[in-house]
Amino acid sequence: MKNNLPFTKRNYQIMTAGLLVLVVGFIIMTLDNQPYGFGFTGLTLGPLIVITGFIIELFAILYKPADKNK
Repeated sequence: MKNNLPFTKRNYQIMTAGLLVLVVGFIIMTLDNQPYGFGFTGLTLGPLIVITGFIIELFAILYKPADKNK
């Protein structure tokens, strides 16, 4: 029986990991103690982690496992 779903279990696992990275990035941005988030964590570290999370999400969407039947 052929699976007609666009994503496999592995895609969803990678998407979940990307979502967790996004949440961690946003939490890090809120933990900045400087006024208006102008410290290192709110202005540099948090956004870098959020961008990494979006890259992971893009990879999860584009990831296609190798076909074992070939």
